[in-house]
Amino acid sequence: MTNEQETNFQDENPENFDQTSAQGSTEELSLEDKLQQDLATANDKYARLFAEFDNYKKRTSKEKIDLIQSASKDLLNKLLPVLDDFDRALAATQTTDDVSSLREGIELVNHKFRKTLMQEGLKEMENIIGQPFDAEFQEAITAIPAPTEDLKNKVIDVVEKGYFLNDKVVRFAKVVIGQ
Repeated sequence: MTNEQETNFQDENPENFDQTSAQGSTEELSLEDKLQQDLATANDKYARLFAEFDNYKKRTSKEKIDLIQSASKDLLNKLLPVLDDFDRALAATQTTDDVSSLREGIELVNHKFRKTLMQEGLKEMENIIGQPFDAEFQEAITAIPAPTEDLKNKVIDVVEKGYFLNDKVVRFAKVVIGQ
């Protein structure tokens, strides 16, 4: 019976209980530690990815601004010769009395200016007088009684020309329509 009591005593011994419990909790702590490490790793990856995405947004925004500015620079460089021609034409008005040669020079500058704009994709809305009014391309600034019945709801006069830039309206034509 003493052996039995000793065995029972050993089973109930708190030291033995703490050792077994410590072994189980060590396994649990290591699992808990592992999960915490995984969480820390995931949080670190998330923070790095977020920072990388934020840097990407800033970089693309800066590149977009640079592209817009450089596009303006290129256009302005193409328009500078036309500006020089206008300056020469204005200087010629001071020294010449020949109106026909002055007019011819201004027409050449006008042609050069329009050609440069066309090369950049600007296109004038043409032949809209007598055409039906189209609100997608035109802005009616006034309506007057139609001189003839067939000009009702049609463009009678163009006050300001409209323009396309690469087939997209950049300025609506300001027109007078008949009613």
